[in-house]
Amino acid sequence: MSAQQDPYAPFRPVTGARVARAAAIASVVVFGLIAVLGPSYAGSGAAMSVLNRAFIAGFGLAMGAFLWRYALIRAVPSPSGLLVVNLVQRHQLDWAQVVNVGFSGGSPWVVLELDDTDELAVMAIQRADGARARREAARLAALVEHHHR
Repeated sequence: MSAQQDPYAPFRPVTGARVARAAAIASVVVFGLIAVLGPSYAGSGAAMSVLNRAFIAGFGLAMGAFLWRYALIRAVPSPSGLLVVNLVQRHQLDWAQVVNVGFSGGSPWVVLELDDTDELAVMAIQRADGARARREAARLAALVEHHHR
């Protein structure tokens, strides 16, 4: 079932997620190759060389994990509310808490205005996705309006 047929389909970024996945894979591969094939330095001991290689590989894995996490951001609507999963935090909102939906100023993603005058970014709907992002923002705004009736 497509998002056009199901108003409660999850919101997910397209362009940002693809770039993040590709960069995550590239990070792991490149830093892994550097750790395995990189030069050894004659002046350092064998233990130091192993530590350096482990650090380089670990850095590549950490960077890859962070980028992959970015690819997993989403917003999941349900009849009871909206779960917003951003890069670091998760927010469970009731529909009544959401006052307005839109791209605020130059914001790269949709911003929700909440009833307590706070704002919450919804990183799952990204301006970089162009017309799709505008359609998804309109779908989210329609869900908010529907649940306010």
